[in-house]
Amino acid sequence: MTEVAFHFNTPDKVAYACRLLRKAVSSGAKVVVTAGANDLQMLDIALWTFAPLEFVPHCRAFANAAVLAASPVMLTDAVSAAPHQQVLVNLGEQVPDGFERFERLIEIVGTQDDDRLQARSRWKHYADRGYAITRHDLAARSSN
Repeated sequence: MTEVAFHFNTPDKVAYACRLLRKAVSSGAKVVVTAGANDLQMLDIALWTFAPLEFVPHCRAFANAAVLAASPVMLTDAVSAAPHQQVLVNLGEQVPDGFERFERLIEIVGTQDDDRLQARSRWKHYADRGYAITRHDLAARSSN
């Protein structure tokens, strides 16, 4: 069964995703990131610029097959196109279609009220289907 984790209170979802992806890639994980087109574009740009000495190899879903196979991170709005099912990171508003095929799902939730409300709906969706959910509150971490 897919492991589901929520990372709450991220002041900047894109910057947090960059750090998370850097850590995942350094540990050898293969990651698919899903979100709306604008968020994917912002993440794509951020991954090229956030750490000059620590490039995170990634590609968009429309890359050719060889690039998709070689990239540890794929950015897509359609999870069904994913070449692997290890880790799925959701920056979007909805439950990703096909999330249950992945070993792990990480939901990144910002501090805005609308984002938190949508996250509660996704949490309920997973909980109602019997998924165990891990909660990581970033605000609690930074206050320690």
